[in-house]
Amino acid sequence: MPSRTHDPARPSGSRITLRFLADHLGLSPASISIVLNGAPAAAAIPRATQERIRAAAARFDYRPNTLAKSLRRQRSFTIGVVLPEISEGYASLVMSGIEDELLQEGYLYFVASHRHRPDLIDEYPRLLLARSIEGLIAVDTPCTQPLPVPVVAVSGHRHTAGVTNIVVNHERSAALALEHLHALGHGRIAFIKGQAFSSDTAVRWRAIRLAARRLGLRLDPSLTAQLEGDSPFPELGYQVTRRLVSNGRAFSALFAFNDISAIGAVRALREAGLRVPEDVSVVGFDDIPSAAYQHPGLTTVRQPLREMGKLAAQIMLKRIESTAAPDYPRVVSVDPELIVRGTTAQRAEDHQRRRK
Repeated sequence: MPSRTHDPARPSGSRITLRFLADHLGLSPASISIVLNGAPAAAAIPRATQERIRAAAARFDYRPNTLAKSLRRQRSFTIGVVLPEISEGYASLVMSGIEDELLQEGYLYFVASHRHRPDLIDEYPRLLLARSIEGLIAVDTPCTQPLPVPVVAVSGHRHTAGVTNIVVNHERSAALALEHLHALGHGRIAFIKGQAFSSDTAVRWRAIRLAARRLGLRLDPSLTAQLEGDSPFPELGYQVTRRLVSNGRAFSALFAFNDISAIGAVRALREAGLRVPEDVSVVGFDDIPSAAYQHPGLTTVRQPLREMGKLAAQIMLKRIESTAAPDYPRVVSVDPELIVRGTTAQRAEDHQRRRK
């Protein structure tokens, strides 16, 4: 096996340090650290200088001494993240925003998936604390007990000491969906509620009831169903929609708890001989990537999940790195957006009347 060619500029028998790299390039250690860690301040450093730094780091196989940095500052630079599961949909989009922000700022993270098991929801924070995390981000996971580190809860609705809750504006979300369906002439609307364990289920249902009352829409209990089970796949929406159809109560629109259940609902409606959107309009919630690629594309209330993940990480790091007295936001609300695609249309009777 051929030996590596010796680089005369490389010191023999010693590890490459940040100071060596700085002296070699004639730059400050801070500038090199900012570029190699992908910190936002790197935008102020000329592109040519950034390329020189990266080229030198690659040439000398420079690796930051994270352990030494942690010991020197008595910090772990590690965040814990707990969530139900990682699959296409809500959690994966939030997680993508969290990891983008943490990696850019040079933080590591542990991810623990609890699958809605109460024992794991209680145990994981303690296990992560034992691994010296500096903060905890909880995604669709109840935070009932104060922790000795900052906590940010995405879709958190409990007012627990030390926790910042990041929530979508559910009142606005419900209004967007129901006003859209009402404007299309839909009065008999079926609803798929989230599972009892979901952080958003109760608050979103209250918002739907409020929006329906303002619009004069009657919520028929026989047209309201709830997701059951913890599967993250469309099967749950498919099963519950089959039950809605089989009860014989006609409806011209359906508002699902999330896009995954809406996708399952569309299949169940088609199997029952109902066309989407000609016979039944369908609205989802979240705007996951595959929503736009359904046939037809899914109309949905966009919850800015990736941005919520980034925001959670930003607030977490600001709280960790703040030297002031612990002052933090209790609740941060983000705005939804209605994305109209092909699964909603004018109610069939109204459409026929307008054509005559």
